[in-house]
Amino acid sequence: MRRLLQIILLKPILFASKKFASRPQPERIFSALSALLRHIRKYPGRKGIIISLQPGDHYIVFSDQHRGAKNGADDFMNAEPNYLAALDYYFHNGYSFISLGDSEELWENSLLAVIKHNRATFEAEKKFIRQKKFYKIFGNHDLYWANDIFAQRNLKSIYGQAVRVYEGVLLQLKTRNSKPDFVSSTLTTHDSHLTTYNSSLTIFLTHGHQGDAASDGNWFSKFFVSVIWAPLQAFLKINPNTPAYDEKLKTEHNHIMYHWSAQQQNLALITGHTHQPVFESLTHMEKLLKHLAIARIKYSPEEMRALENEIEKRKGEYKTVSSDYLNMKPSYFNTGCCCFSDGDITGIEISFEKISLVKWSNKKGRELLTETTLAELQRQLA
Repeated sequence: MRRLLQIILLKPILFASKKFASRPQPERIFSALSALLRHIRKYPGRKGIIISLQPGDHYIVFSDQHRGAKNGADDFMNAEPNYLAALDYYFHNGYSFISLGDSEELWENSLLAVIKHNRATFEAEKKFIRQKKFYKIFGNHDLYWANDIFAQRNLKSIYGQAVRVYEGVLLQLKTRNSKPDFVSSTLTTHDSHLTTYNSSLTIFLTHGHQGDAASDGNWFSKFFVSVIWAPLQAFLKINPNTPAYDEKLKTEHNHIMYHWSAQQQNLALITGHTHQPVFESLTHMEKLLKHLAIARIKYSPEEMRALENEIEKRKGEYKTVSSDYLNMKPSYFNTGCCCFSDGDITGIEISFEKISLVKWSNKKGRELLTETTLAELQRQLA
């Protein structure tokens, strides 16, 4: 029966997916991101929260775990040991944890199956919740947390206490002379330490699916995706192209996110969604090419050879490179994901002093890939 339905419905489903969801549209994405940013600033505590970044603060941002049912389609299964090792490290070093969406793969699995097969990682996250250092954002593959009337009850059963789920977070770097503008009455007891300040730098964190015609539209389209469309795809085992799986769409989506962020003032945008790590608006390949251009200007033969060898080695990983990578404003960051096929995971660390892209692997544990100071980022975004 499934095979027959696959034959009958494959073309219509792929057509519908391309028409309504797959191709990122700049106008929709720009409008959705701007609307969300305005809403969080105007009504903190509803769709998102505002946190003042203080000396001594440390945050780890992971996204796109896609926790499944420990079967052949579970992308997270190989990455689980690195994820658990990372959470243990960050918990014992006093970090707060921002989970930036698509934590649970609820397009392909039931929530009960995900809970049953991922108790260890839920327990690891629970430690952050007990210390009020956990912030959960929803994405397009776990829209359930934003749509279902039983979501809060299920979250409480998983974590042992109520957990708010948001669409975004603003981290604000407080300037020395700034004063609180307001404290919103909409904040919960859990969020009572949160407020907003006149800020010299705002870091805007959200999953990055905003503007997707299927999963970021009106209430009906969200309901249709989470209740009808996703289960249908899972049953038929049909996986239409999305930014996470299609290299061209992945790069195109990141470029759109970059162009929106570059239009903002004193703001850096951090998303997930595409599974492609980006730091200061550049992919790893674009960073290598930029460093090579600088090495050629300085005429550093040894550095040039090393960079050329690394570029040759990584050519197959990147199908496209931005034409203006030498002049891009460092306003866009992407966490990558926690479900790479080799078990590696990537994330972004943020403190009062700096922002870093890190990788966790079986061989090396935590590995610093690149970083910059917030003071330098602030200077370039001003």
